[in-house]
Amino acid sequence: MKKKLTLLLLISTVFAFSQKRKIPTDTMVITNHNTTIKGANFAYTATTGTQPVWNGKDEPIATLYYTYYERNNVKNKANRPLIFSFNGGPGSASVWMHIAYTGPKVLNMDDEGYPLQPYGVKDNPNSILDIADIVYVNPVNTGYSRMIENKDGDLPKRETFFGINADIKYLAEWMNTFVTRKNRWESPKYIIGESYGGTRVMGLANELQNSQWMYLNGVILVSPADYKLYNTSQPVYSALNLPYFTAAAWYQKALSPELQQKDLLDILPESEDYAIQTLMPALAKGGFITEQEKQSVAKKMAYFSGLSKKSILQNNLDVPTRFFWKELLRDKTGQTIGRLDSRYLGIDKRETGDGPEYSPELTTWNHAFAPAINYYIRTHLNFKTDIKYNVFGDVHPWDRRNNNTRDGLRQAMAKNPYLKVLVQSGYYDGATTYFGAKYTMWQVDPSGKMKDRFTFKGYRSGHMMYLRKDDLISANDDLRNFITNSLSKGKAAKYEREKKYVRSK
Repeated sequence: MKKKLTLLLLISTVFAFSQKRKIPTDTMVITNHNTTIKGANFAYTATTGTQPVWNGKDEPIATLYYTYYERNNVKNKANRPLIFSFNGGPGSASVWMHIAYTGPKVLNMDDEGYPLQPYGVKDNPNSILDIADIVYVNPVNTGYSRMIENKDGDLPKRETFFGINADIKYLAEWMNTFVTRKNRWESPKYIIGESYGGTRVMGLANELQNSQWMYLNGVILVSPADYKLYNTSQPVYSALNLPYFTAAAWYQKALSPELQQKDLLDILPESEDYAIQTLMPALAKGGFITEQEKQSVAKKMAYFSGLSKKSILQNNLDVPTRFFWKELLRDKTGQTIGRLDSRYLGIDKRETGDGPEYSPELTTWNHAFAPAINYYIRTHLNFKTDIKYNVFGDVHPWDRRNNNTRDGLRQAMAKNPYLKVLVQSGYYDGATTYFGAKYTMWQVDPSGKMKDRFTFKGYRSGHMMYLRKDDLISANDDLRNFITNSLSKGKAAKYEREKKYVRSK
């Protein structure tokens, strides 16, 4: 009898530990909290869990992990803005803006945005939860979001999710389900996307209108990545990097005394003007530029970038950002500077080479964000699972073909007079530069008829400008102002007849 009990116990133990690890397809956990934002104390509800992605046969093919924050005791939800928040990658979880920017909790950081131990979170007195409810969405294979096997044990085809247009299509469907479930169709709606999330939300604006009949009040691009600029093999676009070079060199005190003694915002307009008016046309001439012009441009680039004229000429005026990160301090301190935030410094094995061995800012952020989000979800939101939280998930190969997201945003704006756009960028971001973001903004509507519906805001930090305390405050305030100014306030969604001014003879 004792042997039978031992055998039964062994079988039970093996069975218990041989269960397949998987995330629930459709579940949620609700917790209640209090916070103080901008001096006002109020209660809010956090709902976190998973919601399915359906195929054409109404079968679940994936489940997305989300966190939804609602302010309590709001009498009229029809007037309460709802914001969907996405990060980028592609393949990044919605962790960065969730626990460092707009959410009710932020990382333990110093005032300049450097992580502190012990890891964890603290109250965010600057969160926009006081004026809007927020949904943080994790696309497939990020966070706890996963594909779901069918009855035969097969996963969906990867191209269903992993590509510019596939990503936009299934996320728009998922958002429709969410809005319906939460009864938020009447609410003013916004989407915010960081980095690749900028491409994502530009496309979502049009997809939501065309396929889901969901019209937005605002699209917010945070340090947007625009693939119409990247991977084009067109040297003229590298001219857009010069103002970033100026900003990073100014911060690292690598400019000439004439520029270094001025404030950053006093020198950037001059660098921007030179990039567009002189450098871009010079790069367009390629190898047929005259030697005199080439020498003149290289000298001025050195003036604005902190690099040597010789190194600029050796790159044929087309200076890669990767080279800049390695070269700027090579002969000064021998250190590298960060890609996503050039305030950060790194140490390579050798001072030689044409690029850094690693991105010092990203490694710094990773060792702070991963512990904090895992702790926060389990302890504060009470969501528990053995599934690994993917800060970065496997979403490759990513299909970048047929990228019409920039024009998709234009179409969405043209069809929806309510729709406005806010662009937020850090001056020290070398991955998705602030001037590249301005250029994207300029190119969305070539007619210029909607330019008064665009707003650009720059900050004295990098890709995640909200990590720096002063910018966390100002960037959230800029979001508040944008949301307030883009509400309809009873005004009809229509265009007024434009006045034409005729020059008198």
